Amino acid sequence: MTPQEILDTPDLIAAGVAGDNVRRRKHGGRTTFVRVFEVHVEAPPATLPPRTDAGEFRIVGRPSSAEAAVHAVRAAAALAGGRPVTGFTLHELEGLGQLSDVLTPLREAGLSAVAQLAVDAVADPFAAVAAVLDAGLRLNTIAVQELADEPAARLETCRLVQRLQEAGAACQAFAPLPRTLSTTKPTTGYDDVKQIALARVVVDNVPSIQVDWALYGPKMAQVALTVGADDVDNVSAVDPGILGTRRSPLEEIRTNIRAASLEAVERDGLFNARTQA
Repeated sequence: MTPQEILDTPDLIAAGVAGDNVRRRKHGGRTTFVRVFEVHVEAPPATLPPRTDAGEFRIVGRPSSAEAAVHAVRAAAALAGGRPVTGFTLHELEGLGQLSDVLTPLREAGLSAVAQLAVDAVADPFAAVAAVLDAGLRLNTIAVQELADEPAARLETCRLVQRLQEAGAACQAFAPLPRTLSTTKPTTGYDDVKQIALARVVVDNVPSIQVDWALYGPKMAQVALTVGADDVDNVSAVDPGILGTRRSPLEEIRTNIRAASLEAVERDGLFNARTQA
């Protein structure tokens, strides 16, 4: 099924099969997930909560200054104990100065990778990617901030991601579902399934199609894994310890993946498999 046929068909099953066929050709049943401990850029904690086991320490939030961003990276690196520290979406850093001037001190402070580039939120995504690479950092995920209304625009977004990867972005994942969810005009499951399948078929040079566990929840994540996605982001690294081991975040995500007849593989913040998974 071609990208245009995915957009045009009312048959969600056929669209999902097209995405799943590409996913299985690339990954078989292997499905990765990462447990993330979030560090707010303006309020990094001094210690970790009890029962925390993270494969990634991720700095979130818009920094008030470049100095605040560097401080947050140092604080996260101290907590991480050698585990990968990632952070920021690039449009949150653009207001702090030239990206090249902002990113290099972050790497020197301990940042391993920029967490996300939202292609529709930066003025020039190609220049943004170049700034990340010039600073000696990795770019983990390309994302979209809002889902375009027109199907043709959604297809063009996927093709833009493909071109960014061809230009050397070297990102590991594309997250095609929107980061911003409108309360007045929300996406539908119909839109989301088509978008995942379309992304997997079009963006064939990015290894993984990703869905955010915290943002979209277990049900949408499981559906996404059957129509082209193969990576689940942002599983909680903190186990509240109130529902028992079988209801821990780790067991919940593993159960969710296995229920889709897939193999659950835990990874770290640089997309390497964790040995204890």
